[in-house]
Amino acid sequence: MIEYLRHGQIETALWDDCVAHASNSLVYAHSWYLDVVHEGWEALVERSDGGYRSVMPLTCRRKYGIPYLFQPFFAQQLGVFSREALTEKKVGEYLDAIPQKFLKVELRLNEGNPIPTTLHGVKYHRNCLLDLQHSYDLLSSNYHENTKRNLKKSLKYGLSLVKEAPVRKVIDLFRNDRGRLVKHWGDQEYARLERLILAATNLQNTLVYGVQNTDNNDIICGAIFLKYHDRLTFLFSGNSEAGKSCQAMTFLLDQVIREFAGRMGVLDFEGSDDDNLARFYLGFGSIEKKYPSYTKNFFKF
Repeated sequence: MIEYLRHGQIETALWDDCVAHASNSLVYAHSWYLDVVHEGWEALVERSDGGYRSVMPLTCRRKYGIPYLFQPFFAQQLGVFSREALTEKKVGEYLDAIPQKFLKVELRLNEGNPIPTTLHGVKYHRNCLLDLQHSYDLLSSNYHENTKRNLKKSLKYGLSLVKEAPVRKVIDLFRNDRGRLVKHWGDQEYARLERLILAATNLQNTLVYGVQNTDNNDIICGAIFLKYHDRLTFLFSGNSEAGKSCQAMTFLLDQVIREFAGRMGVLDFEGSDDDNLARFYLGFGSIEKKYPSYTKNFFKF
């Protein structure tokens, strides 16, 4: 039986144990992560033997007094997480169990959620994953030709990798570049990102890397990664015009692949539905992995 729980009814120890041992476990679904990206989240749970057998977070808010479900920033995939491999039937039961008071549902599920073929409102999104369980030599030999050229170009600039780079610097690089085009992100979203990185750092789950050039030792690009189980997730990055001109991000990602080749299971690039970004990520030899989203509207805002 699937139960609807309000935030105060969720037993976080049982929740995190279920997520940690789920067959499709992802860092986004842990209680500490959800507490940052959307305070007061609610849930659907299925109990078994005194614990939670499967769970689904519900990230809800109100608009014009009307409750609805949405996908919070910095959580690429949520949906159903289960100790056992999920079936279309079970995922369908969870979606049917979403309380009818939510008059609009816009959720991204996860790659381990098979969707009933008869279900309406389903779209698929693109993620890019690189299998790191090989030597660096083998992995780099699978880079696309354009990536190899860009990496060769980057090596001419005497770039160096900076570990434990300042988080604020990476965020500022983004805000001063691509962030100018992301009008729906403001101070509140960037502050939330900083809180998320701090929470992950306290759990020793974070890597913050930057790239310096030889001109003035300034950090010209940076990236933030989360380590969880055998998955290294490329959470966030920032670049500059100087970084772009010398292919600093290609250099950074190559350094990360070199460091974790044979040591982690997968590098998760977190996307993308943007064709240009996807092309860049696929250039490192990654493969496409689809995950579903689910939309149901009883009311139009």
